[in-house]
Amino acid sequence: MKEIKPAILMFVVFTIICGGIYPAVVTGIASVAFPRQAKGSLITDKSGKEIGSALIGQPFSEPRYFWPRPSSTTDFGYNPLASGGSNSGPTNPDFIKTVGDRVKALHDTGVTGDIPADLVEASASGLDPHISPEAAHVQIARVAKARGMGEEELAKFVASHVEERQLGFLGEPRVNVLELNLELDKL
Repeated sequence: MKEIKPAILMFVVFTIICGGIYPAVVTGIASVAFPRQAKGSLITDKSGKEIGSALIGQPFSEPRYFWPRPSSTTDFGYNPLASGGSNSGPTNPDFIKTVGDRVKALHDTGVTGDIPADLVEASASGLDPHISPEAAHVQIARVAKARGMGEEELAKFVASHVEERQLGFLGEPRVNVLELNLELDKL
């Protein structure tokens, strides 16, 4: 019985320290050192209205926009509360049909040749805001035609929005679709 009182006291003390004080200190430091990131890397329009996050993909389907990587989240695409992949493998008939339908849809818009996997397969989280530079490149003809731009001009614009590897060696070069589309709308 005499061990119960110290155990309960330690439980209360560690709950206050680990569940209250530590998270408050870390949040405070993050808010001062990285204010934009601590608030979710939110992107705002000209009027200051929040329109999305640089960390979560957004659905785009109009021909004048670059299309993102497909989302496999439930209820609706890019649902952050339902983050997760489909867990379907390359031998799953539903997965094969879904990928085939996506490839056909891209071919129907005028995309020719090989289609990068990130345009037809969802990411593990279903929320990835980036596509590969190759995935952006195969969409240039469609977007340029819809916007009345030259393909060469648009290709240079896309190239200027490629994010390189982090620290020069982590990850792959990528393009944030939301940021690219917002910048295109400003032109």
